[in-house]
Amino acid sequence: MLKSGRPGEPAGAFLYPARASVSPVSHGVTPHRKRSMAVALQITEPVLALGTESAFEVFARARRLEACGRTVIHLELGEPDAPTPPHILAAGVRALRNGATRYAPPAGLPELRSAIADSLRDRGVIASPEHVIVTSGAKPMLFYALLALVSPGDAVLVPDPGFPIYRSVATFAGARPLGYPVDAKWPGGINPEAIARLITHNTRVLVLNSPHNPTGTAIDAATLAELAELVCRHDLTVISDEIYHRLLFEGEHRSIAAFHGLAERTVIVDGFSKAYAMTGWRLGYGVMPVELARRIERFVINTTSCAPPFVQHAGIAALEGPQDCVMTLLDQLEAHRDLLVAGLNRLGFACPVPRGAFYAFPSVAPLLRELGLPADLFAAALLDELGLACLPGTGFGPGGADHLRLSFVASTLDLERALERLKTASEPVARAGSLS
Repeated sequence: MLKSGRPGEPAGAFLYPARASVSPVSHGVTPHRKRSMAVALQITEPVLALGTESAFEVFARARRLEACGRTVIHLELGEPDAPTPPHILAAGVRALRNGATRYAPPAGLPELRSAIADSLRDRGVIASPEHVIVTSGAKPMLFYALLALVSPGDAVLVPDPGFPIYRSVATFAGARPLGYPVDAKWPGGINPEAIARLITHNTRVLVLNSPHNPTGTAIDAATLAELAELVCRHDLTVISDEIYHRLLFEGEHRSIAAFHGLAERTVIVDGFSKAYAMTGWRLGYGVMPVELARRIERFVINTTSCAPPFVQHAGIAALEGPQDCVMTLLDQLEAHRDLLVAGLNRLGFACPVPRGAFYAFPSVAPLLRELGLPADLFAAALLDELGLACLPGTGFGPGGADHLRLSFVASTLDLERALERLKTASEPVARAGSLS
């Protein structure tokens, strides 16, 4: 039967032993009278306030169980269960062999910036290479954009539930993140009127994510038009996270930057990890007004200097090469989605059908009430006792309470096994167990 998970360790100052090789002569300490010393690092409040991404914590915990001989089904990470396509891999290896191991321009290779700008036409966005900044993954661009656009005391509107890094970085910048609801019951998952009610004179940035992590909703054209009007009326800037834009199961993705007047007030954040199975390559980018791009280039110079050039050559191959790999992945994900969502609903876990990305976000509220457990302890018990790694919705904000996030990039066999383990967790014998 299931048991509760162990609580996490609290954050605090790091303590480490002083160096053992202190000179007894220069410090007046004899070898026989060395004192035990410790140094407490005074870590700043913004750093202590930085949040985390629970997927990596759960993944590390799952790996520890596997190291002890346990079998774990991994539905926690947002990582395609496929190798990087051969033509992309070959381009990266070829670039290495051709000597692409030195510094690249901080803003990115000109040919990659040009390929990115050209690719934006599919979203209705007209851009030039000077609007593009290449980064080592999409996350740095989220960080850079928020740091560049908000000041202490500003308000940032973030999706709730939503990718936890939005809240984390806004808080780090001294801003106040305010969650707006995301719910599959609305067209596109967003109600512009609900967002409008949150806007005050301190609101500076609206963060959008479509297709959405964790709900899989995708903003429709009519809702985008309403949001565009709202943004202009209140003089807001948009950070539009479009990392899943190629993984849309129905319709075509359109960026809010395609609407009149929005390109001048939008930062598109995107990358290669999801659609091209390049999570470990760490390649992302932002598209923004030229003046902001020049400023964000300074962030790159001050942090990573540049994204690795051989990785950028792989990115060029991804954009300019055959797209069959994306369509194959999308077909597989759609089949996996249908299997998992149907199974979850059969078990009584209400789960809307995701329109994009690769996550199911079922409500497990009735079971949690019966067990008397919050979602985080239930998810911990699923891992500890049944070997099923998934994420509690609470990690995505208050709007995720009573939910689980299940990534359906895993194999069909693993998804079927996951459903069996969820069935076990919800059976009367499990419900009668000690879960507190």
